[in-house]
Amino acid sequence: MAQTRYVDRPIPQISLKDFDNRINEITTELISAAENVGFFTLIDHGLSKEDIESIFMTSKSFFELPDETKKTVPWNTNNVGWEKNSQIRPSTGKPDSKESYQLQFGDNMKGLWVADEHLAGFQTTALEFMHRVQGISDKLMRCFARGLGFPEEFFIKCHDVARPDSQTTMRLLHYFALPEEADGKVYHRAGAHADWDFLTLLFQKEGQSGLEICPGRESVTEFGIGDEWTKVEAKTGEIVCNIGDLLMSWSDDRFKSTFHRVKAPCESGDYFGDRYSIAYFNQPCKDALIQGPLKKYPMVTGAQFTDSAMKRNFAALQEKLKAVAAA
Repeated sequence: MAQTRYVDRPIPQISLKDFDNRINEITTELISAAENVGFFTLIDHGLSKEDIESIFMTSKSFFELPDETKKTVPWNTNNVGWEKNSQIRPSTGKPDSKESYQLQFGDNMKGLWVADEHLAGFQTTALEFMHRVQGISDKLMRCFARGLGFPEEFFIKCHDVARPDSQTTMRLLHYFALPEEADGKVYHRAGAHADWDFLTLLFQKEGQSGLEICPGRESVTEFGIGDEWTKVEAKTGEIVCNIGDLLMSWSDDRFKSTFHRVKAPCESGDYFGDRYSIAYFNQPCKDALIQGPLKKYPMVTGAQFTDSAMKRNFAALQEKLKAVAAA
């Protein structure tokens, strides 16, 4: 196995200040970041550091509940609910050392909001934050639509969170503290992967670093992972964004869906404590029609694209497990 090498690569930082008057400039910056890096950070996005700290407190309050209480909102295949030590990445073949609670806007959440008797006001607080993040996503979607020659509202309509069948998801994440002294076990916080959504917006807490990005994505259907990684410093007030497989396909591979991971700490300077982050995945409505302006790929629906991505990840995981078993 090739040894991991770290390379300092600049990650574009984009300000959304005075958005309506600067939309042309912001669009140019976003398109360049999407074509050349696949990752960028947002500042001046309208959420204060205090707003972000507050939702992290709400997230931490949920994860501090007893597991028996969290089991009342179990994960299901609609990509909602709570899971623990259950997500296995094709890149590692092992479960991530974490728990998460996945939230959506529509009917998929029926019966899966933690009850007020356990955590008063959780649903109201979470949905208010989710709507504010969606407002930021809508601005980015307007720019990407412009850059690809679609009508400006095109992607917004395809990701309408007002619809009961909306699939956009906010994922609260808690990576468990890990031992600083070697104990003979192998841990993974989040193995190398690419997201299959349209666009991911990630919130991190300062001092809780671990996110790394890696070039090497050949096309939307391949798992090409290089060995050069760039560390992304955690800053509470910034939003780290990455292009997903869906936007890569929708752009005819013009925009890059980049591999990334949350490295398990293993050396001096790494962060070994509990790590909290929040990922907001822009997912299309099931009946959204997906095809790039050049028609490089056949037209599919949002439901078909998601199903294909899940099957592709499952197949890659099975190949990884076979290889591990044969080693």
